[in-house]
Amino acid sequence: MHEIKKVNFNEGNLIETNLKRANFIGADLRVADLKESHFEGANLREANLEGANLEGANFSEANLKWSNLKEVNLKGADLREVNLEGADLEGTDLEWSNLEGANLEGANLRGANLHRANLREVNLEGADLNWAMLRGANLEEADLEGTNFTGANLEGADLIKASLDGANFRWANIKGAKFDGANLNGVNLREAHYLTFDQLSKMVTIQPTKNHC
Repeated sequence: MHEIKKVNFNEGNLIETNLKRANFIGADLRVADLKESHFEGANLREANLEGANLEGANFSEANLKWSNLKEVNLKGADLREVNLEGADLEGTDLEWSNLEGANLEGANLRGANLHRANLREVNLEGADLNWAMLRGANLEEADLEGTNFTGANLEGADLIKASLDGANFRWANIKGAKFDGANLNGVNLREAHYLTFDQLSKMVTIQPTKNHC
């Protein structure tokens, strides 16, 4: 493993660089050009990548916990099984990115672009997706407990069998979104746009398990 703790690559050019399993804890990579670089299994906990170009980069199984990814270009990036717990992705471009199985618990994704992103089986528990673009996104079997989708665009999104306990869809655009088998418990759909009876009829309410003495 490369040991590169707290290094400063601010505005650096690292296009197509191989940094697999490197240690970038607390590194400064603001505005760096890291297009199509390889960070598989790398540790970037608390790293600052604000404004960086990471288009097409591979971060599969990397640790980006509590990192700063505001306004980053992650279009088409491979983020499978990545740890983004508590990360700041406000305004980040994640269009067509693959986040299958990623951990985004408590992450800030306000205004992020997740158009056509693959979020299958992702953990977005308690995440903030206010006014995010999720048109056509795949959220099948995702953990969306307590997730805030206020004003988000979920037109045509796939939320089949997702856990929505306590999720907030107020003012969200859910036109054509698929909720088949999704958990309806505690969901706020008040003032959600284009909500239909057909969508509601395909949701399920899971009763809490009773303990028997």
